[in-house]
Amino acid sequence: MARPVTGHEHLETARALLRNAKTAAELRTAQAVLLPLELGLSLEQTATAIGRSRVATCRIRTRYCAVASGQRLPARSKHALRNHAKATFAQEEKILDEVLRDAGEGGVLVIPRLKPMIESRLGKPLALSTVYRLLARHGWRKLAPNTQHPQGDPVRREDWKKNSPLRWQKH
Repeated sequence: MARPVTGHEHLETARALLRNAKTAAELRTAQAVLLPLELGLSLEQTATAIGRSRVATCRIRTRYCAVASGQRLPARSKHALRNHAKATFAQEEKILDEVLRDAGEGGVLVIPRLKPMIESRLGKPLALSTVYRLLARHGWRKLAPNTQHPQGDPVRREDWKKNSPLRWQKH
């Protein structure tokens, strides 16, 4: 004999989730809770209806009931703080708005010059690759390399250049 269906106390919240579902996962969760309670479907029939295995359907129902009753925290948003992140996405956006004011009007980004400014606003040291990933995450694609080496000598660079007579150059 099968176990009786539980979760009657979450019926109204599941109906609200069904009406306001924005993703397929939210829709499946609401259906996994509502189909057995309202239509009397078994766990196997519910699993077939929502396109998941019996075990996955049972997990979805159990997780929803635990979250709805406050026994468990809901799943974290993907836009919350990432693993090992120095700041949230919104904080990064604010810092980039401050640092890149002139770059938004067609200016060129030179990353080694930006790195100290971003570090000072974050209050934490960053690797150069982290700055590149930060900019890519926020849609900055056209980046320029540094124009010259920071320890270079402009006088020696000019001396090193080839100074050929005009007759050797193409006209």
